Amino acid sequence: MAEKEFSTYKGKPLVRCGDELYYGSMDQRFVIRMQIKTKKEVNGLEIADKVTVQLLCTDPDLSPRKQLVKSSEKTGLYVALDIADVWLERALKS
Repeated sequence: MAEKEFSTYKGKPLVRCGDELYYGSMDQRFVIRMQIKTKKEVNGLEIADKVTVQLLCTDPDLSPRKQLVKSSEKTGLYVALDIADVWLERALKS
């Protein structure tokens, strides 16, 4: 079976399922989860307004509470993606 190609942002996989986006690879120690909490309409298009950004540890042996390393709410998807990239880069370097 062929591997599925994912969209990428700054060279890392970016996968969307409904109002949740995952940034990074589950093969690595950390991944980002972004949840779109509210949306607004701009020029007839529905866009993300409030987005929760969470840095998660991918260790399956940890409880869901302990997997959450850092969390923040941002206004707009681009701002959320920018902070997600910084958090993920720093976490993967440590």
